[in-house]
Amino acid sequence: MKTIDELLAEGVQGKRVFVRADLNVPLAEGRITDDGRIRAVQPTIAKLAEAGARVVVASHLGRPKGEPDPAFSLAPAATRLGELLGADVKFATDTVGASAKETVAALADGQVAVIENLRFNAGETSKDDAERGAFADQLAELADIYVGDGFGAVHRKHASVFDLPARLPHAAGYLIATEVGVLKKLTAEVKRPYVVVLGGAKVSDKLAVIDELLGKADRILIGGGMAYTFLKAKGYEVGISLLQKDQLDKVAEYMERADKTGVELVLPVDVLVSADFPDLKGKTPADFDTVDADKIPADKEGLDIGPKTRELYASKIADAETVFWNGPVGVFEHPDYANGTKAVAQALVDSDAFTVVGGGDSAAAVRILGFDENAFGHISTGGGASLEYLEGKTLPGLAALEG
Repeated sequence: MKTIDELLAEGVQGKRVFVRADLNVPLAEGRITDDGRIRAVQPTIAKLAEAGARVVVASHLGRPKGEPDPAFSLAPAATRLGELLGADVKFATDTVGASAKETVAALADGQVAVIENLRFNAGETSKDDAERGAFADQLAELADIYVGDGFGAVHRKHASVFDLPARLPHAAGYLIATEVGVLKKLTAEVKRPYVVVLGGAKVSDKLAVIDELLGKADRILIGGGMAYTFLKAKGYEVGISLLQKDQLDKVAEYMERADKTGVELVLPVDVLVSADFPDLKGKTPADFDTVDADKIPADKEGLDIGPKTRELYASKIADAETVFWNGPVGVFEHPDYANGTKAVAQALVDSDAFTVVGGGDSAAAVRILGFDENAFGHISTGGGASLEYLEGKTLPGLAALEG
């Protein structure tokens, strides 16, 4: 995989460099609530601009259905990128149309432009190779060189991620190089004990990574909504908690495998339960009880790990040399159910281990709950991409950059 430093050594002044970034930031009423992904790609864009490249930044945002939708415009991300760069960033109001062509053509050396949301064009995400390729051809007309730095999208076989690099000289940006280096420390170069914390709503989202980690991790700590499928598989009552009945047999098989292979699979020993899901907008105080994990009332739902589980999980992380965390362990968006996720984050901060926060809601939780990002070894920009790498899958975007 060619590095951006190798690219810069060859010279990029006056060349149009297409940077596939990941500017897929959360928005509330048109305002960015977490700019972490923009900050993560800024070093690559800044370095190219300093070297005199004419930088064309592209990304997706959200899930528009292959046509323009103002709710998913990249305009706020372009504005924020300009603030971070301390420079004017041009914005094209389409992807490959007149605005994009005129905006790119008007760039001077060292200037930066952002084109509109790639997913406003159906060719970006098409499963038809010809349709996707046709869009990649149009994107290629905007640039001389391709730099892949949108780690959060490298697990997608999309036009700008997979097809476009084949049409242009290409290199990996600083963010992708960093992310891949971190993932190697979680797979090929692991220091032990290796502890993995998995949360989130659906156990089905994590089955493949659990399957892979049962042969690699020393301990796997389970939290979040997915924990209740594990507890049900143990024969416990889980009330109206999140439950995937169709995964009970698989989960039981994994618990049996963990016993046989000596992997410590740790489940909650107590949980916070309520008859009502919390109000996440007004965040009015919640009415909840703390009960042992095997005593969840039939009419109540588990919404966070309890105090005994927080202490247990912190103790399981304390002596680790490597920790990977993906997924909050409770409904952290509400203050009454945020303490479990806070405890996990704090345990990572207190640890001397190499700690990796695996993107997505985990990264959002770290920032929302007020933790210093520099207190962690690495905060990934791609939860899905990280998980698929750990599953041992070939990621299309990385394969394209290696080609």
